[in-house]
Amino acid sequence: MNQTTSINPNLLEVNNLKKYFPMKGHRTLKAVDDLSFSIARGETLGLVGESGCGKTTVGRTLIRLYEPTGGKMSFDGVDVFALPEKKMLPVRRQMQMIFQDPYSSLNPRMTVAEIISEPLEVHQIASGKAAEDRVSELLEMVGLSKEHANRFPHEFSGGQRQRIGIARSLAVEPKFIICDEPISALDVSIQAQVINLLEELQEKLGLTYLFIAHDISMVRHTSNRIAVMYLGKLVELASSTELYKNPLHPYTQALLSAVPIADPELEASRQRIVLQGDVPSPVDPPAGCRFRSRCRMALPICAEQDPELKNFGSDHFVSCFAIK
Repeated sequence: MNQTTSINPNLLEVNNLKKYFPMKGHRTLKAVDDLSFSIARGETLGLVGESGCGKTTVGRTLIRLYEPTGGKMSFDGVDVFALPEKKMLPVRRQMQMIFQDPYSSLNPRMTVAEIISEPLEVHQIASGKAAEDRVSELLEMVGLSKEHANRFPHEFSGGQRQRIGIARSLAVEPKFIICDEPISALDVSIQAQVINLLEELQEKLGLTYLFIAHDISMVRHTSNRIAVMYLGKLVELASSTELYKNPLHPYTQALLSAVPIADPELEASRQRIVLQGDVPSPVDPPAGCRFRSRCRMALPICAEQDPELKNFGSDHFVSCFAIK
């Protein structure tokens, strides 16, 4: 017990993460630009923002499906970005990903048993009868039957396919799972079931999640803290309760104003904030604050300087010059 007191409470610490993609004509797409955050052990951090803001790129860069352009990422005390590729295998066992589309993320030519047992073989964890038993155990863990093992992905519904994807991610007993919009491709009636399953597995196995979503109302119920992203930058980071009760950044306020409320009187009385214009291109973002071209609170300084993420109390971080 005494040893655990000295362990860093953060499983993951990301500092100044950058991921740029070179484009034609010597231009650069800055998909992720200078992100810093941490995720505590056993915590779920929700990462939200509009499509194209860089959320999925963050997830894929953290596990080095994309090589980072800059920054540092410490995972359980290991500087992951500094590791040579051949030393990444043990780290990859600890970090897994559930992909957005359950239709394209499973190999249609492989049976469910082959899909789930593949990581067991890659990491030399189990083979033969031991692998079969582990596949059966994982299928039951995600609410499927071991009889499903010899079927192919096309024989399953979207929700069942996503459960297979979850089972595959759990096969190597990871500590950290990146959930990349794991329910956005599913029917609404199935979404809650998958969310409940992820929460049950987190409690049972002590997992840590990065939950990526474009629906800010969804992450409210799944996340301890929420990070709001806009055009490659973090604009707000706070506990789920604090963010919903007291959104400070004008972009977060606009996102939350679009979430329906069940109470008709409250819904009728509140003000809907409609953002003007479209999201600028990450190839040619506005100078200074990237949100200023759509912001109702923009100041002259916003065109000149990029605001830093500052703590406004209670670990509520916001990057905005208009907030005092």
